[in-house]
Amino acid sequence: MSELSDEHLMTLVQQDKLIHLETLFLRYQKPLYNYFLSCTLDREASRDLTQDAFIRVMKYRHSFKQDGVFRIWLFQIARNRVRDHFRENPDIHDAFDPETHSREDERAAHTDELQARETRMQQALALLPAHQRELLVMSKLQGMKYEDIAGIRNTTVGALKVQVHRAIARIREIYFEEVKND
Repeated sequence: MSELSDEHLMTLVQQDKLIHLETLFLRYQKPLYNYFLSCTLDREASRDLTQDAFIRVMKYRHSFKQDGVFRIWLFQIARNRVRDHFRENPDIHDAFDPETHSREDERAAHTDELQARETRMQQALALLPAHQRELLVMSKLQGMKYEDIAGIRNTTVGALKVQVHRAIARIREIYFEEVKND
């Protein structure tokens, strides 16, 4: 059953065959968690948001359009959840704390220089405005296609490419400003 397309699985879920939601969860749990983590910089909140996103998939399963792309629909739900999260928690500061938010999968074998570069890049990413950080996470870290991101953000591919280009330029500026200050 795991070879079924996301869209076919979602059609089965819409027919109240909720067991197929597990396959979708297994496929998208990690990418969704990583998306939430890069937006919130909070592991616990990211776990909660990931679970909540799938609860919403189940709750709103009948609103999924048969001709739609599941991945786009799911990340639209995720994007809306991030917005709600920050709206519901206005005291949350969008800043990077290396003690709390260090990469879990960082290898002990990294040299000090590589670790310093990684930290600077994470800090630069955290300093980007949320909409630019989201673009870079989706396009560069998640490897999503521009067409899919454009669908999620309800924009054209051309406009999206311009936005990604600006986000890359801004993160370079922040990164090299950090290097200069070190």
